[in-house]
Amino acid sequence: MKKICFVTTVSLTMKAFVLESAKYLHNEGGYDVTLICNNDDEFAASLPDYIKFIPVSMARGVDLSAISSVLQFIKIFRKEKFDIIQYSTPNASLYASIAAFLTRAKVRRYSQCGIRYVAFEGFSRKFFKIFEKITCRLSTQVKAQSPKNMQFAIDEGLCKKDKISVIGIGGTIGVDLAQCRSFDNAQAKKELREKYGIPQDAFVYGYVGRVNVDKGTNELITAFNKNSQNDENIYLALVGMLDDANPISAENLEIAQSHPRIVMTGNVDFNEVYPHMAMFDVLVHPTYREGFGKVLQEAMGVGLPIITTNVPGPSEVVENNVSGILCEVKDSDDLAQKMLLLRNDGELLARIAQAGSERAEKYFDRPIMLKNILDDMNETAN
Repeated sequence: MKKICFVTTVSLTMKAFVLESAKYLHNEGGYDVTLICNNDDEFAASLPDYIKFIPVSMARGVDLSAISSVLQFIKIFRKEKFDIIQYSTPNASLYASIAAFLTRAKVRRYSQCGIRYVAFEGFSRKFFKIFEKITCRLSTQVKAQSPKNMQFAIDEGLCKKDKISVIGIGGTIGVDLAQCRSFDNAQAKKELREKYGIPQDAFVYGYVGRVNVDKGTNELITAFNKNSQNDENIYLALVGMLDDANPISAENLEIAQSHPRIVMTGNVDFNEVYPHMAMFDVLVHPTYREGFGKVLQEAMGVGLPIITTNVPGPSEVVENNVSGILCEVKDSDDLAQKMLLLRNDGELLARIAQAGSERAEKYFDRPIMLKNILDDMNETAN
């Protein structure tokens, strides 16, 4: 039985992007699976008996605690002697790649879920690019989340062409389309709009994710605020937590908190995300960077039309003007125009929603994605 270890910084990422593939690799591939992330007693208690959990303290920022994290990983890797170590998210990947290299782990897989420095400028961009390059260089394999992200990594000199590849057409674990469609869409829309004080006949733009700079929520709030001045029947629902580590501008936070037609739900339980999507008319995800865009796949599964940015990842999840609408990154004026486009064209709205649903069924249903992951892991293990 091959021993495989998955590493992320926090349990939320592990639960959202790794756990289902870990279960599948054990049940269908016979792998001995260990998960490593920051300590979370509730998450640990929820795991099946066949998955081992090892907590490691990791800061989300960059500070001297990184040394302690690396030392913890070295100790664990020496003791466990994993056949394959796979890591994702920036800090966890840097620490684990250093420790895996120093302990001479045979297979060191970097799941490159978006490249953090893409959204930065000046010194910060150069600084974090060094970390990305170190992680790639210390890894024996790099698994990019999409073909365009793979090409970007090659063009940026992060790794050589023969080290990096993409599983399937991209993405992580896909989406459970059965779960996306397991509830009464119309009833959820009615109940949640009542809960948040949104009229049933309003046109609702929705966003799901951390409310921060890199996800483009500054531009989203600016664009909505502009359009709302000429349309009293549009609403914006922001579903997710405020990200203190990468906060939006004070001006836009004030607008979001005071605008009578902007609803901030805060964090919602995983089981409530899809019903919340059901109260939207459009999902807007103007991200600066993305590995592939799981939330886009989820929206397609729920049957929502999508507006997202023309960047690697999202521009590959959707086909522009077919299964989604692409806007320019960091451009609130262009975003406002695309939001108006779908507001005013019901036929286009319905056509994009249908095409997105069909594309999700063809490429992103979870069984398809998990089989791709198992086949790729078996190839690595052998």
